[in-house]
Order: sequence, then structure tokens, then C-alpha cells
Amino acid sequence: MIPENLKYTKDHEWVLLDGDTITMGITNHAQSELGDITFVELPDLDTEVSKGDELCTIESVKAAADVFAPINGTVCTINESLEDEPEKLNQSPYTEGWICKLNNIDTKEVSNLMDATAYQNFIDA
Repeated sequence: MIPENLKYTKDHEWVLLDGDTITMGITNHAQSELGDITFVELPDLDTEVSKGDELCTIESVKAAADVFAPINGTVCTINESLEDEPEKLNQSPYTEGWICKLNNIDTKEVSNLMDATAYQNFIDA
């Protein structure tokens, strides 16, 4: 259920490293806790973020939740389809529901994130 090729944060974000860029989104666990997602406030392009900075906000029928930058970087691409179809975060959080991409990253930071087994143990605790 938890993709093995991704890395994870304690704030329930996932990260896919591709060269010197990451793609990120929220985990299946996060979307199921939020319930039906109704709105996503995407980050602005070219925004420089530090690990732990608020990156965007997701609103659902249950609550609003912040999504945090998993590592330092610059927002280089956003998933504009989420503006009209925020439910993609519920339906396909690891593929069509990605939130943004960051570049200008230190790839070593990604290796400090949890692997799938560690993330599963974290959510089971």
C-alpha cells in the first residue's frame, strides 16, 4: 500500500527524487484522515522554501491542513489540475495527486527522510 520507491516525512508528505528535482504530495494516510478534499491552495512558482516551511493548504469537509516542505528547495512546477480537481488527492495521492516539484535541492536531504517501512511503522505507532 505504501510505495517503496518514495521517501516520507512525519507530516505525511511523500517525496520522489528524480535527478536534482523532487516531486511531492501527501500520503494515502494523510488524505484518508482528511476525508473528501474540496480545495487546494497551491504554492507560487519560484518560491524558495526551507524544510518545514508551510508550502500549501488543503481543505476538506473535515478540516484544513497545511502541507510542509520536506526539504529545502525552489518550487519549479505545480500541479495546476488540482485547482479544478482537488479530489485527485483522494483518488490518486501518489500519481495524479502530486502537489508540486522542487529544484535547487540538496539530494542528501532526501536520504534523511523515512523509507516505506519506517513510514509504515510511524503511522502504526
